[in-house]
Amino acid sequence: MESFLAWFMGAIGQHVSKEMAVFLVSMLPLIEERGGLILAGLLKIPMWKGIFYCVLGNILPIPFILLLIKKVLHWMARHNMNGIVAKIEAKADKNRDKIMKHGFYGLILFVGIPLPGTGAWTGSLVAALFDMDLKKASISILLGIFLAAVIMTTLSYGVLGNLVH
Repeated sequence: MESFLAWFMGAIGQHVSKEMAVFLVSMLPLIEERGGLILAGLLKIPMWKGIFYCVLGNILPIPFILLLIKKVLHWMARHNMNGIVAKIEAKADKNRDKIMKHGFYGLILFVGIPLPGTGAWTGSLVAALFDMDLKKASISILLGIFLAAVIMTTLSYGVLGNLVH
């Protein structure tokens, strides 16, 4: 994660403000809010400002994923990208049982607990591909993003922040 953040700041971060860099990192799949909050802490962005830009960046892609991922995957399959489609569907299927077993609360925890392979992107993918109720899924993902913000802020500005400074 740190090597990616260092590359990002060298390649892109030098052309945008620190806040915009944090916002953009928080939008990326796999990195998401977790990476954004680590970056915000490293860049010494004030905590509340960092949280704002990270949460906003992590929320922004979610409606597009929930509403459009099936159409995008269908388009990709029609244009000989079946391998990528299969990988994406396998990722969703791999996490399906974890989320569907506990429904609304399972999705909150899946999105909110910062473990590899979890987060808002994957949670949205699972919710969309397995036809979860859009309103419930949206609320659940949003609450998960807030939970992740609490956990990662504690780590980035607390534990990790004290180790780095």
